[in-house]
Amino acid sequence: MKHLSTICGLLCLISISCTNDLDVTPINPQQTMDYNQDALFNKIYASFCLTGQVGPAGNGDVPGDEGQSEFFRMLWYLNEFTTDEAHWVWATDAGVPDLLHNNYGESNPFSSGMYYRLYFTITLCNFFLEQATSTDAATLLQRAEVRFIRALNYYYIMDLYGNAAFTTRVSAEVPIRYTRMQFFNFVEEELKAIESELAMPGSNSYGRVDRVAAWLILSRLYLNAEVYTGTARWSDALTYADKVVKNGYYRLNETGATNPVTGEVYSPYQMLFLADNNETDARYEAILPVINDGVNTNSYGGMNFLVLSTYSSVMNNYVPSGTDTSWGKGTRVRNSLINQFFDGEAPQTTSIEVMTNAASDDRALFYSQGYTQQIANEGDINAGFSCVKFRNVRSDGQPNRVITFVNTDLFLLRIAEAYLTYAEASTRLNGPNADAASMINALRTRAKCRTNSVYLLSEIRDEWSREFWFEGRRRMDLIRFGCYGGQSEYRWEWMGGTFEGTPFGAYMNIFALPANELENNPNLIQNEGY
Repeated sequence: MKHLSTICGLLCLISISCTNDLDVTPINPQQTMDYNQDALFNKIYASFCLTGQVGPAGNGDVPGDEGQSEFFRMLWYLNEFTTDEAHWVWATDAGVPDLLHNNYGESNPFSSGMYYRLYFTITLCNFFLEQATSTDAATLLQRAEVRFIRALNYYYIMDLYGNAAFTTRVSAEVPIRYTRMQFFNFVEEELKAIESELAMPGSNSYGRVDRVAAWLILSRLYLNAEVYTGTARWSDALTYADKVVKNGYYRLNETGATNPVTGEVYSPYQMLFLADNNETDARYEAILPVINDGVNTNSYGGMNFLVLSTYSSVMNNYVPSGTDTSWGKGTRVRNSLINQFFDGEAPQTTSIEVMTNAASDDRALFYSQGYTQQIANEGDINAGFSCVKFRNVRSDGQPNRVITFVNTDLFLLRIAEAYLTYAEASTRLNGPNADAASMINALRTRAKCRTNSVYLLSEIRDEWSREFWFEGRRRMDLIRFGCYGGQSEYRWEWMGGTFEGTPFGAYMNIFALPANELENNPNLIQNEGY
């Protein structure tokens, strides 16, 4: 699994022969394919981190700028740049201002690119399931995992686009249109159908899913059911979150470390985002880690994007990123996120210890020296604090094999989510209560925070941000709490395109279908408002 790039490069899976309009390639697969089961299986997992067949660039899977076409980078753009957490310093980059200012439409390259990326992977999954028909144990397990990955990709389609194309086979026919309710039902049914076919908790290879991943996505599905279907499913969310918490293998990481070379002390929370997170106890928190290897899984997305885009060369002198390059602090933190940790001004410092002590929270991993807390001028590179949450350094002090691309695994799904899902679902069902508080307090105790006996829903909303900031999920949480499109009470800087924050329409709670997709598939209807 550490050699996905090499495997997929040597065993090229897909020879595409289709129309000149490359935009229809991912979901209108008029193509010929050479089948190698293990290579295709690896390619499906690799779709979470790689963008093509030749390293970080060259022979890309989908059209457009390959460096920006990676799954998590586009997911991150759509869920973070549109919310109260992240901002981008080069606001003139094509498509980025639309996200930063909540003014995106059917031609936004990132929402369109994400659509095609998801359907590219769905096509791979469909092809695998058509071809891998053996009944041996290894194939049956692979089939269950591929069905999970297909369901997960359709979950993202449902969450991001609402109503879109649906198919479970590779065909020249254009896919039918599914509503959000139909996607919800499909994802729910698939995950329940494969639950017993997936490996037992912790019994699969690191980097491959087991049945706990299915439980976690079911809990997420039910937590957001009222948004997706109009009917709340809090009790079901609570049930599946409880199954995840009590799974018997995965657990919150409670172990920190001291770097024997530099003397730097890493909190248990920091250990989740360091280059040896697959070797320390942090790995037990990762229900679905996306494997990053600086030699064999190179891309300009995923964890590589999170590290390089948040650092400047000056920052490296004080809080080493573990790489030999940076993108000049392109990604910066909005003041609304800083306010989750500080009631007023945060300190100016180059020290993680000073920052986290001032916040009384180990999760306040910000670098502030020389930077303003507010982003009054979007073009000012010194406006906005930077993130030092994700790094390419090892806690044991050993050097990485390479430092141009990162070796830190991306924990796409981690067990902490189940703790907050449990707390929120319990609170929505029963009001603030001690049982819900115990779940939140487990996370806050790890972060050395003050704990409370009960938590209001607004406090739980903020706790989602404190625990998962910059991990690519914020938009979903704001929508569920009624704090995104179609409201004016909750605002953040540059929301809607003004520094003070301007409301935008509720129709933008989902993204538009790509314009080319509507032209090529007469079964589809553009989402209302676009």
